[in-house]
Amino acid sequence: MSNPPRPGSRPPRWVGPWFAAVWLFFLLNPLLEGWDRREEWQGVVGMGATLAFAAVYMVMWVTARRTRIRLITQPPLAVSFGYAVSLFALALVMVLTLGEEGLASAVYLAVTLVFVMPLRPAIAGVALILVATLLAGLVPGWGEQVGVAFGVLAGALAVFGMRTVMSRNLELMAAHGENTRLAVDNERNRFARDLHDILGHSLTVITVKAELAGRLVEADPARAKAEIADLERLSRDALADVRRAVSGYRELTLPGELARARAALSAAEIDAQLPQSTDEVPSELRELFAWTVREGVTNVIRHSGARHCAIVLTPTSAEIRDDGSGPRTHDGQPGGSGLVGLRERAAALGATVLTRGLDPGFSLQVSR
Repeated sequence: MSNPPRPGSRPPRWVGPWFAAVWLFFLLNPLLEGWDRREEWQGVVGMGATLAFAAVYMVMWVTARRTRIRLITQPPLAVSFGYAVSLFALALVMVLTLGEEGLASAVYLAVTLVFVMPLRPAIAGVALILVATLLAGLVPGWGEQVGVAFGVLAGALAVFGMRTVMSRNLELMAAHGENTRLAVDNERNRFARDLHDILGHSLTVITVKAELAGRLVEADPARAKAEIADLERLSRDALADVRRAVSGYRELTLPGELARARAALSAAEIDAQLPQSTDEVPSELRELFAWTVREGVTNVIRHSGARHCAIVLTPTSAEIRDDGSGPRTHDGQPGGSGLVGLRERAAALGATVLTRGLDPGFSLQVSR
């Protein structure tokens, strides 16, 4: 015994073709008319044309379901034209051999045009079918074909509505895919920015301390040993920072960054003037100012060639000043991806980043 379908699961693939096949019920009239006239060649040809018409219609429906994305967005004219011409020819044979009963094919022909043809040719084709159906009522012995014309119009509008819904669904799927791609790109950029901010500073400090330790190995072995111990501690801190970045944890502490700045500037033999406390900085700005200190001190050590650096904190701003040449420029803007990332963080909190040259020196200030 088969298991019942789960709620919300997609219907089996055979449901669509059977749903289309049910509507072939209206072809029974021309088929029965051909059977009644089976002793005549017109009846035999009419039955054959009716069965062939139903077969081509079902092939069109199944193919359209399998390639519905391509058919809805940009119908291939060769395939669409082939279906339309085949069904039109068979419908013409049905009308010529079976008479009025063969007009039942008009509804299926209109549905086919709307389903597989581009919109403008489909509208023109449906209009011609409507006119031809109404004119068929003028044939002697045939009744008025208002009912058939209404069926043509109703079927065309119904399929047009279905096609519109499918088009909207495809647009939503495309938009969802684009949003997913943008989310991945944003997360990739965020991670690259954090990795630069974290490792750029830590590796700069490690490099400076390694150079200092190398120079002190013979001149001052005790201090060289202390610098090497600091190298081990800094590398462990860098590893912990990377792990926090990978796990999405990006919070920094302003006192911790000031302590790192003091050690890094001292190792680079840059005279440092740092605030004694961070109590006056409000909590919502502490992380932003911590990133400011990290980026500013990294640029001072890496690019400026300064001999003096001052960090100034106020309740609304953080500023790093030096007496060097300032950071290198990228596309006319001071600094690189580090300052770009800092501007993004500042903008998220309604703050601004200001870089300006001093005489001599350079200043990086974030304020709100």
